[in-house]
Amino acid sequence: MCTGAVLGSLALGLLAGPARAAAGPPGTRAAAPPAHARVTAPTPAPDTAGLDALLRTALGQGAPGAAARIDDHRTSYDGPATVHRLAEGVADRADSEAMDTADRVRIGSVTKTFSAVVLLQLVAEGRLRLDTSVDHYLPGLLPDERITVRHVLSHRSGLYDYTEDLFARTVPGFEAVRTKVFTLRELVERSLRHPLTGTPGAAYSYSNTNYVVAGLLIEKLTGQPVRAAYEDRIIGPLKLADTFYVHPGTAIPGRHAHGYLTPDEPGGALVDATEQTVSWAQSAGALISSARDLNTFLSALLGGRLLPAAGLAEMRRWFPAGTGQGYGLGLRRRDLSCGISVYGHTGAVQGFYTYAFTGEDGLRSYTAVVNTSNNGAVQATMLRTLEPVFCAKPARVR
Repeated sequence: MCTGAVLGSLALGLLAGPARAAAGPPGTRAAAPPAHARVTAPTPAPDTAGLDALLRTALGQGAPGAAARIDDHRTSYDGPATVHRLAEGVADRADSEAMDTADRVRIGSVTKTFSAVVLLQLVAEGRLRLDTSVDHYLPGLLPDERITVRHVLSHRSGLYDYTEDLFARTVPGFEAVRTKVFTLRELVERSLRHPLTGTPGAAYSYSNTNYVVAGLLIEKLTGQPVRAAYEDRIIGPLKLADTFYVHPGTAIPGRHAHGYLTPDEPGGALVDATEQTVSWAQSAGALISSARDLNTFLSALLGGRLLPAAGLAEMRRWFPAGTGQGYGLGLRRRDLSCGISVYGHTGAVQGFYTYAFTGEDGLRSYTAVVNTSNNGAVQATMLRTLEPVFCAKPARVR
């Protein structure tokens, strides 16, 4: 185990304070916050021993390596931070290089939070309206003009997830697209070969197609590729030195972990999936980052640096998304056993799982990565790591 707690500082230089509830009409009383948003006691110190035990469990379930980083700003955003770093196993099976929290990885669907932030910034600038039809901005793209920007960002559009077809067989599906380059419109067209899965605006149904549409909106409204929008609006301002959008390049720059894809057949050999275009995902899942950068990003987001209060409030308008969780606009809420809720996203891309979450005000941010995917046991174990990090107690075995 590699672990340590060091003091440092992260000067976020807040541009806006944390989101506050909007005031109601004169004479009305503010509604009490929902139970999932109430925290009655300070967040306890993380249980790093319990966290490390779960990382080792993931190794026993087939992950070559696992790493986790906690950035704990206990008093203020610009005060000293306690940083906990834990790593187990190897980053590269070929030479047995040890896993490290500094390794860059593919973060999969955590990319969606970046895409949502860019669009909500455009809302704040008056260039986009959440409840306007996507067809208003991208005429003729979608088959139903009732689909709004909000529906897309909250996974309530009814658009079929084209990745269901691409990866019906995990390893052959991946090898077929490993070096392929798609346009965003080609990916949408793959979705539209199928009818809508539900009525626009109704139930939550996760679909990568939604965030491909988000990428098209970003490019149309900014006049830039999504890469430039991420760099100009998030990566540059936050000085995220490990965060890259290299599409259609196939390599992860600099120090990185190798990612290993688990075949569908039990006992099959792991496939090194590190080099790929991730063109099948793009604005839905192609970013590269590190645990440090993701913690910085989430602390800045929940701390109010990236969006005005109204934008962050929109992002946190939750729709039911399964037991103990909700989905907002590119942001997931998970409710823990100790009464604390955490906010962020998970990511799965061939060879990597990423778990990036922060607390109510972004004071404690946590990112964990494992360098495997298509492994349900590892996935469940890593979700359990939220309990020792934010509740300071082991997760119940289920």
